[in-house]
Amino acid sequence: MVFTIKRTKDLVLIALFTALIAAGAFIRIPVPVVPFTLQFLFTTLAGILLGAGRGALSVACYLVLGLLGLPIFAGGGGISYVLQPTFGYLIGFCVGAGVTGAIANRVPRPSLKRLLAANFTGLFLVYLFGMVYYWMILQFYTGTGIGFWTLFLYCFLLAVPGDIVLCITAALLGKRLLPILRKDGEV
Repeated sequence: MVFTIKRTKDLVLIALFTALIAAGAFIRIPVPVVPFTLQFLFTTLAGILLGAGRGALSVACYLVLGLLGLPIFAGGGGISYVLQPTFGYLIGFCVGAGVTGAIANRVPRPSLKRLLAANFTGLFLVYLFGMVYYWMILQFYTGTGIGFWTLFLYCFLLAVPGDIVLCITAALLGKRLLPILRKDGEV
């Protein structure tokens, strides 16, 4: 995935989505184990609106800022956050934004169906990274372990209904916003 940052507009949009993702961490709906936030909405929109490279870069900037110590993750910040069981979801956000952007922007004017497919593929990746990382941290770092059913219940079933709504919301917003962003040229 090769991309370039050509204009000031690119830098502004990357910074904007980095800030939106950080703000999305503080808009929470409390559920057990994995906090439900609006981060997924903003990471998905970053992929759709900025494309694969710039979308993933905006999420990567968010991750770097949080790991450097800014308390912008849902549970704080700092390098030790990599030992949090939920850190895998943050990694998944970066991968998901890139893949969502690649699928969505494969054609000049993506249909709503394409945007939904891109979003659900990104969602799958977020959960894949999140659940595998969660299991690994509990298994190998804390030594407490977790059963498959418990992992599936708390790290998927409880959170996925809200994220499905966010996938649909991001597709609808993306369909409306892409033409506006592309008015003066390709984003």
